[in-house]
Amino acid sequence: MLFFLQDRTLRIVAYQLQIIIFVANFLIKAINQIFTLFKKDMLLEVRQQYSFYGILLYIGATIFVLYMALEETENSTWNGLFWVIQLFVCINAVAKSFLQESKGRMLYYYSICSPAVFMLAKLLFNSLLILVMSLVSFLLFILFLGNPTTNILEFAGIVVLGAWSLSLVFTFLAAIAAKAHQNAAIMAVMGFPIIIPQLLLLMRISKAAFAPMLTIPVSTILLLLALDGLIILLSVVLFP
Repeated sequence: MLFFLQDRTLRIVAYQLQIIIFVANFLIKAINQIFTLFKKDMLLEVRQQYSFYGILLYIGATIFVLYMALEETENSTWNGLFWVIQLFVCINAVAKSFLQESKGRMLYYYSICSPAVFMLAKLLFNSLLILVMSLVSFLLFILFLGNPTTNILEFAGIVVLGAWSLSLVFTFLAAIAAKAHQNAAIMAVMGFPIIIPQLLLLMRISKAAFAPMLTIPVSTILLLLALDGLIILLSVVLFP
């Protein structure tokens, strides 16, 4: 009886080890595929520099026009203009991420990786791209319109969080638009009810960086992170 129990225990342990090894191998393979696709997008962006510099030109020209038009900016105006510009920068930068993927190329991707891996690689690349754009916008805002924030590092952290949130939303919308034969109307109609709550949360959080007596509400940050997690989950599940 004792030998039977020991043999059964060893079988259970061996079965659990096999499951762990299988899951570990699956995760390693998926991470390698995500990194490979991310590297591909990075190389394409480096080679096609006109798109990157075009967005930088848009950022610089928009902020310079604001500098020439506004003599003085209040804190609320500075905050609102910053997030509005981030919104349009994100639309211009992320919307093209699926435009360059032809039908034949998409079929090739599906033959070498799963749709979830492909979508996660797009989310990662667009997050990094929008993060760079947002930090450049922040530096240009400080250079031309001054720095009304009381804690610049705190606001920089909010910028990083906001850039990540906006990139996730518009990557998700761009993927849906790509499957609808690049119908830009779908991106606009679906994007409005999704992006407005995130913009309101970001503006509410960023107000704390302009007033020394205010603190960043932790519940609002957790709510924003929960929305980001939901967008990632929907992107992986719904992207075919």
